[in-house]
Amino acid sequence: MATVSAAILGLGRTGASIALALKRYNERKDAAHTFAVTYADVRAGIREDAKTVGLDKAERDVFGAAANQDIVVIALPYADVASAYKTLGREIRAGAVVLDTSPLKQPSLEWAKQHLHKEAHLVGVTPILNPKYLFDGLDDTLHAQADLFDNGNMLLMPSVTCIKEAVELATDVATLLGAKPHFVDPAEHDSLVAATEGLPGILGLAVFYTLMKSGGWSDAQRLTNPTFGRLTHQLYDTHPDDLRDAWLGNRDNLVRQLDDLVGTLQTFRGILAQDDKVALESALIESSDAYSAWVNRRFNAKWDEREKVATPSVGNMLMTGIMGSFLARRITGDKNGKDGE
Repeated sequence: MATVSAAILGLGRTGASIALALKRYNERKDAAHTFAVTYADVRAGIREDAKTVGLDKAERDVFGAAANQDIVVIALPYADVASAYKTLGREIRAGAVVLDTSPLKQPSLEWAKQHLHKEAHLVGVTPILNPKYLFDGLDDTLHAQADLFDNGNMLLMPSVTCIKEAVELATDVATLLGAKPHFVDPAEHDSLVAATEGLPGILGLAVFYTLMKSGGWSDAQRLTNPTFGRLTHQLYDTHPDDLRDAWLGNRDNLVRQLDDLVGTLQTFRGILAQDDKVALESALIESSDAYSAWVNRRFNAKWDEREKVATPSVGNMLMTGIMGSFLARRITGDKNGKDGE
């Protein structure tokens, strides 16, 4: 049984959950390999929260943690990612595989091209979470879970220079975390993220900003329940710098989404102003039916009956051939698996 070294940089909900999922895998009786996991976060409060969920001995030096690792997972606050690549380029060895969970993939691909070791391999990854957590609206370290990725998908976006073994390694890691790997074009990914992450986030900001500036906020804030909390939670659990950079970095896609949303809001404003019960009921019924269909597909992961996703067996097949080929290259001294000088 070989040991695979991995560093997780950033212990928000995603990074901490990856660490917990790898810890869970190490405890399996049928584990084909052992992960030696180092995790780090510069924020003292986050390290304390990580300890609470079972991740003891979190380090502060995220860049030192990345040195000489087989796998480096970037799960840093988004405002720190660009500068992190500049430093990581000096720390990550040749042959390492970098899994970047940042919300936008095209910028990371460019930063990696500029700064990473030319023989390090970047794969952008976006977890689509376990449907049991679909409605919790929580995104902090204290809500990290080992099963956060179970029964979900892991979107994979390798760089154009990524070698086959590195892509297969990323596929294996996705599988052992509990997710089904699925390949997506980075530009398509960022466009879709504008619709499913950026747009709800900006809407939450707009709603809160409107109420905060209104004369009735001192009374309205007393009447807040989960509906309001789920819509606006990013203002609490995500740093303003991270939201700023994610939205500005994807501004062209977001502007298009906002244009469509503004048109829809104008339509619904007209329906309400005109007391058009028939139009409102029609929109509600159509949306409710479509929403129920989406929830059913999301919980059962059945999007297209024709779609076939090849997933290796977690028991006998997992990482005995795919990760094994990557480790073999390192052990036998292949240039893509040898430690950097």
